[in-house]
Amino acid sequence: MSEPIRHDMGNVVTLKCGMEAPHFTAEDSAGNVWELNDILAEGKRVVLYFYPKDSTPGCTKQACDFRDNMGTLSSAKVAVFGVSKDSLKSHQKFTEKQELNFPLLLDTEGELLEKYGVWREKKNYGRTYMGIARSTFVIDIDGTLSMAKYGVKATGHVARVLKHLELE
Repeated sequence: MSEPIRHDMGNVVTLKCGMEAPHFTAEDSAGNVWELNDILAEGKRVVLYFYPKDSTPGCTKQACDFRDNMGTLSSAKVAVFGVSKDSLKSHQKFTEKQELNFPLLLDTEGELLEKYGVWREKKNYGRTYMGIARSTFVIDIDGTLSMAKYGVKATGHVARVLKHLELE
């Protein structure tokens, strides 16, 4: 498979469609451990989405859109996982308050963020800082990426994912 593309700014990985998805094993806020290869072996596609922060307006909108479409996604054998750097307690609170019906993976050390290249330089109100670029990856059952989108907008994003998966 093709190698990830590296940029000069801090060796940020940029994944592209057709590349092999970086392998991961991660724990969710309920204590379950998820391994990408196991999920793919069950014949499921994976939507792995990265978001900046639990319980913020855009992130809540995006999570609730996924929640509201889980019936369609699950019946099409698509597993959805949200990822941010938030703590176990923060994920649990967010999941409970929004009644999320999919796992939020713990990545407090930023290992998944680095593998998928979503920890990037951001600019806001003239300030430059490192943070999570809202990004979504669709991993097909053969382990390749059929979608690799960085800097997505929260509103309308789930509809675009459903269209990509040919579920709308």
